[in-house]
Amino acid sequence: MESPAYQLFNLGSNDQLAHEVAETLNVPLSNIIMNQFADGEIYERIEHTVRGRDVYVIQGISNPVNDNFMRLMIFIDAARRASANSVNVVIPYFGYARSDRKARSREPISARMVADMLESQGVKRVITMDLHASQVQGFFDIPLDHLSALPVLGHYFYEYDLLGDDLVVVAPDHSGAAEARKFATLLHADWAMIDRRLDNLVPDKPYQVIGQVKGRRAIIIDDIIDTGKSIQLASEALKAAGATEIYAVASHPVLSDNAVARLEKSPVDHIIVSNTIEGDHIVGLDKLEQVSVANLFAQAIKRINAFESIEDVLRSPDNKEAIL
Repeated sequence: MESPAYQLFNLGSNDQLAHEVAETLNVPLSNIIMNQFADGEIYERIEHTVRGRDVYVIQGISNPVNDNFMRLMIFIDAARRASANSVNVVIPYFGYARSDRKARSREPISARMVADMLESQGVKRVITMDLHASQVQGFFDIPLDHLSALPVLGHYFYEYDLLGDDLVVVAPDHSGAAEARKFATLLHADWAMIDRRLDNLVPDKPYQVIGQVKGRRAIIIDDIIDTGKSIQLASEALKAAGATEIYAVASHPVLSDNAVARLEKSPVDHIIVSNTIEGDHIVGLDKLEQVSVANLFAQAIKRINAFESIEDVLRSPDNKEAIL
């Protein structure tokens, strides 16, 4: 039995990733006309019929965050009014996921608002990767497939034979301990943690390292590198504690503000990130490498469309016993 036909669209937040996904699936990207009026209003028109088709659209909520989100919402409306059978959104980087709770009075929960807006437009499914807070999955009443970049990021260390007894995975703060443990299990390594609570108690005191890193190669693992300050301070703490080589590994290279210059000057030796966000803004950061997660998204779309489990997509090809 052949899988039902579907159409794949790209709205431009990450052209390279979208083309890689399409090539892996051997499905062409369908045409869409996109223009912007002088005042910033966005115009979109789907060129060919989508009547009765399942539609998958690839669009990250990355910089420019609000423009990219509006492009997605306008496309969803266009596809729904064109009688698409279903609209499924692939969001490699889910912007606003950091606003997942009320930390102070009178704050919004923007991640929930984004989820409500997508559902209100009739989206049938969301496919995303490494949400800043896993609880954001619970904001949706529709299926959400939460992929992980860890299999691909971990494969980098297998591919270049970088494993060994001297390897230690480091959480940049206490909230990242669970992710560090997972990555350490994947790489058959020990794990440690940066104690950032000292920053609140004694602002001028350097961060402390909990665990053994002296004479070892350290991997700082995080979901997002935004301004780079957290990675910079963590790497300085590791260097002071005697780490011989420092890697920074993350799913989403947001790299806003002065991040590129900050990371280039930091003690980090290598930065490994996925391509959930296009790399045009990474100019000047020579120590950074991007690895592609296109195959993960492609396999997820293929399996979902064929009504198959995506459990294998969530496993590492190098260590199938590791639970990610």
